[in-house]
Amino acid sequence: MNEVYRQEKKYFITLPDMHRLAGHFERVMIPDAHNGPLGYTIRSLYFDTVDDGDYNAKIDGLELRRKLRLRIYDPSADFAMLEMKQKEGAYQKKRSLRISRADALELCAGRYTALLRYPDPFAAECYGLMHMGCYRLKTIVEYRRRAYIAKENKIRITFDHEIRATETCMELSSPRLNMYPVFDRFNVVLEVKYNGFLLSYIKNLVNETDRSELSVSKYCLARSAGLRFAL
Repeated sequence: MNEVYRQEKKYFITLPDMHRLAGHFERVMIPDAHNGPLGYTIRSLYFDTVDDGDYNAKIDGLELRRKLRLRIYDPSADFAMLEMKQKEGAYQKKRSLRISRADALELCAGRYTALLRYPDPFAAECYGLMHMGCYRLKTIVEYRRRAYIAKENKIRITFDHEIRATETCMELSSPRLNMYPVFDRFNVVLEVKYNGFLLSYIKNLVNETDRSELSVSKYCLARSAGLRFAL
């Protein structure tokens, strides 16, 4: 199990802003090894309680809240990451456990006992939570990401765009999903993640966006879009 504890700041920017800022970060930070010319794809399947407790906690702005998801980077991959993100004031705690593709599909089928095969206490915690909270599959969110890294304070800058979702097909490993756009394809979510403090030269580049910090959740954006379409 891997654990990170950091601050996260998020902003809405435009696609031209992303290309301009990415050029600046390219010169002063380390590009993520998976970036490629167009970034890389992330697909996350989110679980929530039967009464959407985690979604409502975010919408209501509760100080302590969580999100539980399975994340993959390639539908054909032989593993998935089980992740829990917990909001604790200004900080985010993220814990991740690598599980096999077969066990990820077991979770997608609602058979959470697959987690009992793992000795890590985090697996047992997720098993208990998912059973007691009657967690169910809610949505799959997919997007493209470009990321840049600075080793100091574990700083990570990410640009997420082409954000799409589906609430009708929960086949995490399907090579093709029928998905709807969460918002305008020319919008981008900029995320700034760091421990301790943000280095001034990176902070100055981020401030060039001239945007206010927002509380943005791709999970809630996806659910809100789906709920709107269902009305």
